[in-house]
Amino acid sequence: MNKKTLIGIAVAAASLIAGPAKAEEIVLKVAHFWPATALSQQKILEPWCAKIAAESNNRLKCQIFPAMQLGGTPAQLIQQAADGVADIVWTLPGYTAGRFPSVEVFELPFIARGAEGASRAAWEYYEQFGKKDFEAVKPLAFHVHDAGHIHNNKREIKTLADFRGLKMRAPTRLTNRMIAHLGATPVAMPMPQTPEAVSKGVVDGYVLPWEVIPTMKLHEMTKFHTEMDPSQPSLYTTFFTIAMNKAKYESLPDDLKKVIDANSGAELSAQIGRAWDESAPAARKLAQDRGNQFHTIPASEAGAWAKVGDRLAEEWVKEVTAKGYPGQEMLDSARASIAKYSK
Repeated sequence: MNKKTLIGIAVAAASLIAGPAKAEEIVLKVAHFWPATALSQQKILEPWCAKIAAESNNRLKCQIFPAMQLGGTPAQLIQQAADGVADIVWTLPGYTAGRFPSVEVFELPFIARGAEGASRAAWEYYEQFGKKDFEAVKPLAFHVHDAGHIHNNKREIKTLADFRGLKMRAPTRLTNRMIAHLGATPVAMPMPQTPEAVSKGVVDGYVLPWEVIPTMKLHEMTKFHTEMDPSQPSLYTTFFTIAMNKAKYESLPDDLKKVIDANSGAELSAQIGRAWDESAPAARKLAQDRGNQFHTIPASEAGAWAKVGDRLAEEWVKEVTAKGYPGQEMLDSARASIAKYSK
């Protein structure tokens, strides 16, 4: 047996002892604007990351950067995903006004009943009408939050007249338009800036769903809360996306692409919506326990409020139709999908 053969046998034996080479570990940078204690990270992102790690034999892992730790502002998150600053982001498309007109329909007043059904509808709607707007990224989920409510420090809001003179924070173009139609002065502001604005009196109040309020300790600095009767659709909701950098996704081996694909889409969207729905009662109770004042708009008076939604829907259809979108078809489709999936 010659020397080369002996060396070859030795190398082969060593490789058998060492076992197969460890597959490369891919770490995904996941960025969002919420604090690390928020539902979005603890009940959605962390379990999602654990699931893709398990299904990839730990070849896919996440490094989560909450509270804009990668820099920039919440409005820049979607571009960070497009540019590869982050591999995955969770954000509101509506923070970049005018860039994603197709999905604004989900932020029209009184269009949704519960986050789970509307979130499943959001993915279905995206597949029909939203792909062009989101072609710079690979969407993994679309969802809305549970019912949004009115919160302020000036007075109880019982009628539309009570909005006069109030400065109210809202997150997106359409929610700010809603505030103006209701009679208050809208102040556009990303969620992370809201607590400071409330504490300093920059705004008198804000619209938010319940889950966010204790996360940001807003229940400790707010006196009055106004909700719609539970038999009525939500006053408003906000549209979110979890989106991935396209180049990062394309760089993955086929088996890891399958792991991402199996953990994105309609089911993930509905799961996120369900988590928001389930979070509301406990968050609301914290405001109750502080002795904050609550008022419910009765179903008998909801008609006057709903007219605000009708006017805003009309305006939105005209605006997006002028931009080349099938506005009325999009509105009708969104309403039909939400009705189909809502309980």
